Formats: sequence, structure tokens, C-alpha cells
Amino acid sequence: MQFLGHVVRFIVAALVLMVVGWIVPQFTVGGFGSALLLALVIALLGWAIEGIFGKKVTPFGRGIVGFLVSALVIYIAQFIVGDVRVSVLGALLAALVIGIIDLFIPIATPFDAGKSRKESK
Repeated sequence: MQFLGHVVRFIVAALVLMVVGWIVPQFTVGGFGSALLLALVIALLGWAIEGIFGKKVTPFGRGIVGFLVSALVIYIAQFIVGDVRVSVLGALLAALVIGIIDLFIPIATPFDAGKSRKESK
């Protein structure tokens, strides 16, 4: 069941990225495959940043630092995923829109998933 939860989480994240690509100027995602790969790259970059700098300096963190790191991760991810084009302003706007969407459709972060597994043992 845990694997299916991860698959659903990535599909929802890809759909959110497609919506953001439709709403935000200077943020373009080529198709659902690119959005799915972009969601995976963003998750992996976020995981790596969390491992290096800690929870407070991650895209999943709250506040201005989390917002800026989210924008930076989105901007860097365009160089890894083909068919994605983002300007600096587009990355900032995308991070803002994703943050607003996350208020209404919260998606558990890898940190939260690991924490809940440890608490259940």
C-alpha cells in the first residue's frame, strides 16, 4: 500500500505542475510525462537538500527560506528535465502558486512520511 501511495503522490504532484504551467507565465511544462519527471526531480533535489542542510532549509520548509529554496529547486530542475522552461520570475511565481495549492491539497513530504513510519513502530 505504501508504494501505491507514493505513485499517487507523484501523479498528483505532476497534475499540480501541469496546472501551474497553465497558470504561471514563464513556466512551461511540455506534457504529463515531463511533469511526472519534473515532480520526481524536484522530490529528489528536495531530499538531497534536506539531507545536507536539514529540515528548515528545504523546499518542504515553511517561511521565506523554504519559499526561496523551492524556487531555486524548480529553476535548477529545468536543466535536468527536458521540455521544461522556467525563468527566475517563473520559478518564484511557480513556488508561490504551488505553496497556495498545497494549502488546499496538502501532500505529505518524504520527511513526514518517514516520521510517521517511525512513530507507528
